[in-house]
Amino acid sequence: MSSRSDSGSGEDSLDRLLPPAGAPRRKSTSLNTTEPPLLRTGTRTVYTAGRPPWYDEHGAQSKEAFVIGLCGGSASGKTTVANKIIEALDVPWVVLLSMDSFYKVLSSEEQTLAASNDYNFDHPGAFDFELLVATLRKLKQGRSVKIPVYDFTTHGRQKDWKNVYGASVIIFEGIMSFADKELLQLLDMKIFVDTDSDIRLVRRLRRDITERGRDIEGVIKQYNKFVKPAFEQYIEPTMRLADIVVPRGGGNMVAIDLIVQHVHSQLEERELTVRALLASAQQTQPLPQTLSVLESTPQVKGLHTIIRNKETSRDEFIFYSKRLMRLLIEHALTFLPSQSSVVQTPQGYEYEGRSYNGKGITGVSVLRAGETMEPALRAVCKDVRIGKILIQTNIDSGEPELHYLRLPKDISEDHVILMDSTVSTGAAAMMAVRVLLDHEVQEENIALVSLLMAELGVHSVAYAFPKVKIITTAVDKSLDDLLHVVPGIGDFGDRYFGTDGSNSWSDEDHEQPSC
Repeated sequence: MSSRSDSGSGEDSLDRLLPPAGAPRRKSTSLNTTEPPLLRTGTRTVYTAGRPPWYDEHGAQSKEAFVIGLCGGSASGKTTVANKIIEALDVPWVVLLSMDSFYKVLSSEEQTLAASNDYNFDHPGAFDFELLVATLRKLKQGRSVKIPVYDFTTHGRQKDWKNVYGASVIIFEGIMSFADKELLQLLDMKIFVDTDSDIRLVRRLRRDITERGRDIEGVIKQYNKFVKPAFEQYIEPTMRLADIVVPRGGGNMVAIDLIVQHVHSQLEERELTVRALLASAQQTQPLPQTLSVLESTPQVKGLHTIIRNKETSRDEFIFYSKRLMRLLIEHALTFLPSQSSVVQTPQGYEYEGRSYNGKGITGVSVLRAGETMEPALRAVCKDVRIGKILIQTNIDSGEPELHYLRLPKDISEDHVILMDSTVSTGAAAMMAVRVLLDHEVQEENIALVSLLMAELGVHSVAYAFPKVKIITTAVDKSLDDLLHVVPGIGDFGDRYFGTDGSNSWSDEDHEQPSC
């Protein structure tokens, strides 16, 4: 596979590859439509393929993502090879990161040069390597990042950046993928896509005219002045750094199969079963000091009696659950930071009381059952902001996966009340906490609030995140073979919403719980 391709290949003839005369030009950005449908961004982020745990049973970072670096000349077929690898891998959590997103912002003088095709985009100095290395390092650690969106028609970054999470596999492609020492250290596998120069020129003509609004004279001028010399000086010499050289790009399925086999073997070594590790853990320590259980008054005991009773109707279950939620939320708010505050009463006297001492309060519900606690929070906290997380159980692996995330902007300085109905093993709760930490929320500013928890879930969360406050109305002793809390409350989501349990939502005590 390391042999060079023959220049006589006619697979991409000029007539076949150039756009027809009068063909409409499409706006092109560094994030084009050929990327796999991993997530959609806008006012919110949707994870369409799931996100497995990226931490171990201690809440610490698990093994880092496997990063594949794809290098090659302009229009050599790097993106095609990347998509072929993604397709052949057949795993749901892969991130494709393009170096095109990290072009530097051009000055007004450089903008003028770019408009006349006199700016060298094929030089190492055209890329923001500092931002690129920092972004890839965070992705490899499984953390969330914001990726710039570069507009090739205006030669600048768009205002809105793209939110992306790390994954088990990250494929990073670009013409200078091997040009930086720090960048090379982040790559676990280095692939060079080697394509004949004539084919690359024809492909570049097609792409730049159709997608980037250029004319044929300008493209050829830029190719001869910058692209070809840069390939010979900066790109081709890095071929020696590659672990695998792929001639002919995306058409070389032999090379792609070899790459996929190697990646699969790496993923098997890195396989993580957080839920099984938590469920098998022996927790003999006393309940942690970070746990606060609502006082079991006759009222609270009576509410539990009603909602735990399997004969309770849905209407009564909802009514009394809401009463218990209100008491729980009121109790949780007492743990928010406060300061002394002196006010004047209408009678003209001073009253020394307390007031909230923090920047903001955000409630984050773990869908779907956690969403039932939002009205109680809104009722007692006037200006609270709300976020949502959906964690579903993978039917094949039994592991929790992140599928949906919508968090308010600038959440990092807020105190966050994380709401879920029940917590059994704690795997889903840990994933939700990990999401908040990855969005720079301080661990000591997170309160996990749940109607019912199992002792195992309490220990798991407290051990992994010792600064997180855990607040509940009751703690049950054990789990059954299906990891349901015992004696428990049943499937809270199904009882509240009147569903039959056919959907694998994030409810901790679901028939296929995400725990």
